[in-house]
Amino acid sequence: MSNYQAPLRDIHFVLNEVFDVGRQWAVMPRLADSLDMDTAQAILEEAGKVTAGLVAPLNRSGDEEGCTWNDGVVATPTGFPQAYQAYAEGGWVGVGGSPDFGGMGMPKVICAQIEEMVNSANLSFGLYPMLTAGACLSILNHASEELKSQYLPKMYEGLWAGSMCLTEPHAGSDLGIIRTKGEPQHDGSYKVSGTKIFITGGEHDLTENIIHLVLAKLSDAPAGPKGISLFLVPKMMVHADGSLGERNAVSCGSIEHKMGIKASATCVMNFDGATGYLVGEVNKGLNAMFTMMNYERLGVGIQGLALGERSYQNAALYARERIQGRAANSSMAKDKAADPIIVHPDVRRMLLTMKVLNEGGRAFSSYVAMQLDTAKYSVDPGTAKRAEKLVALLTPVAKAFLTDMGLETTVHGQQVFGGHGYIREWGQEQLIRDCRITQIYEGTNGIQALDLLGRKVLADGGDALDEFLSEIRLYAEDPGVEHRDALLDAVQKLEESSDWISDQAKQDPRQIGAASVEYLHLFGYVAYAYVWSRMASTAKAKQASDPNFYSAKQATACFFFKRILPRIDGLIACIRGGADSLYELEADQF
Repeated sequence: MSNYQAPLRDIHFVLNEVFDVGRQWAVMPRLADSLDMDTAQAILEEAGKVTAGLVAPLNRSGDEEGCTWNDGVVATPTGFPQAYQAYAEGGWVGVGGSPDFGGMGMPKVICAQIEEMVNSANLSFGLYPMLTAGACLSILNHASEELKSQYLPKMYEGLWAGSMCLTEPHAGSDLGIIRTKGEPQHDGSYKVSGTKIFITGGEHDLTENIIHLVLAKLSDAPAGPKGISLFLVPKMMVHADGSLGERNAVSCGSIEHKMGIKASATCVMNFDGATGYLVGEVNKGLNAMFTMMNYERLGVGIQGLALGERSYQNAALYARERIQGRAANSSMAKDKAADPIIVHPDVRRMLLTMKVLNEGGRAFSSYVAMQLDTAKYSVDPGTAKRAEKLVALLTPVAKAFLTDMGLETTVHGQQVFGGHGYIREWGQEQLIRDCRITQIYEGTNGIQALDLLGRKVLADGGDALDEFLSEIRLYAEDPGVEHRDALLDAVQKLEESSDWISDQAKQDPRQIGAASVEYLHLFGYVAYAYVWSRMASTAKAKQASDPNFYSAKQATACFFFKRILPRIDGLIACIRGGADSLYELEADQF
């Protein structure tokens, strides 16, 4: 496997040249007073060094060794505790955290790039700070001042970790039927009892304490999701002065043996009357949880992008060095027995597909992160409200499309290696195994598709979709926009498909579920067309300053519009195939 190198030049291109995020920050006083692009660039460069030098070397060894469980105690692979300590001491766990409690306060668009780097380097490692950041976000936005002051500083510092405890053995995505209970106590605390499964980082040896956020129901709670509350349950009790007390009634019953992310501890957690504290309001736990979800689901999408980037780096290097066969036209290496495989059309097809999906994914995820920042930091209520609307619309696309494309990309990377891609030592097969979970956790991609089409497009009459498509059309009013006609044609097809599904669903509600996955992919390719047009236009304008870099961008954009965007026509045909063919078999005929 090649050594991981953070794609800092591409990140700089997206942030500074395509989106000019510094201009966005300039009109947001909370950012303008504390951040500039030089500072952000220095942070990203240091993150590249840390992830490449500290985190990436543990990727394969962590996969080989995995986590171990012994009588409730979980050990991470060799080197992980030391690396995590160094990572935390560098401030990286709290990089996006509130400065009021010791965080660095970086906007999401910067954190998104750091998330890509750490997950490219080592997804299993990256999950530990990611879950801590997610827990911190919910605490920051919904917990009492007392809880925030007591827990956030040491979580941002990396001394304490966090976990999110949602899933139960009988209740996966249907959280309304959870059985974990919270019982109020006279001192204002609660006793939390129940079992949670698939808990990332529920137990480990990286930190001295783990702060669990647990969904549970009070005995008199309404049925369904409206009766869910959120509780903060520490592994170790915390005294008023911040020192640690006795062990809480929380234990790890076992860890899962998984297809991938083997160095990430996926735990069964038992809460046996554990002391917990209410976060937010009674029966409003999902509100607190969904504050985190937009950030976490974008983060999972970035994991797919990150693994695709690592796979591409490996495959591109291998294709330039591996010699097999001769070029169809003229030999590239006449002094050798064969040409490097990069001369062959199919290898180039795979590499270019990887390249366009990775770079499109980086630009799109950065765009979504910018909307999160606008919603959080804008002083104009109308601007913030519009950004919130776009975040709600685009989050399921970011989570599902980036991870679906991530799996496609890692498979292409393995295929470039041929038989060596199937061999463990080259690392490509691990990237596929690790990537596969990203399509499943934080809400399966099928559910993301239902959320996009049913809730985010049809439920509001297409208002949010119109907002997004209007932005693209406004951008494309300039006749000099690169790939303008193809972009506008794709936008028109997405709009027409949305209208068709809406009309059909009025007669047959099954049409929504039947079309949802293809619709999300249609939406994803159109969103990538938008950012690729912007990248191509920027590259054309700057061509003279760095001909090699910018000509590569333009050529890659051409490949996207000629060879990838036409996929939407097949998706539209599937959508218009309707729901009937899905229901011609009876259940016992499967």
